[in-house]
Amino acid sequence: METIRGEMNIQLPVRIGREDDYFVAFCSALDVGSQGRTEKEARDNIVEALALFLVSCMERGTLDEVLRACGFRPTLFAAAEPLSSVTLPDREEYVNVPIHLLANSRDPKRCHE
Repeated sequence: METIRGEMNIQLPVRIGREDDYFVAFCSALDVGSQGRTEKEARDNIVEALALFLVSCMERGTLDEVLRACGFRPTLFAAAEPLSSVTLPDREEYVNVPIHLLANSRDPKRCHE
């Protein structure tokens, strides 16, 4: 059986700010937060927290439900406004959240049952 690898990247807005001795990172779109001793550590930690959250939703079969509850909806890529043209609120930035995927077979019957 062959293993197929893939990667899906999701860009989400996060806000990173300093609170006492830590930097706090928060993605209000999915209500996920993290922190770090440096701004880079906080950014890395929020990316990891978001990836774990999304993978957990995929594993439980609730990703669609969770995204819709958070106000997301599918749109055709060509119809979507490029993220580079979207103005974010102060101190918010987009982070890239990679989701690594594995499949154990190329059996097309399993894809569309």
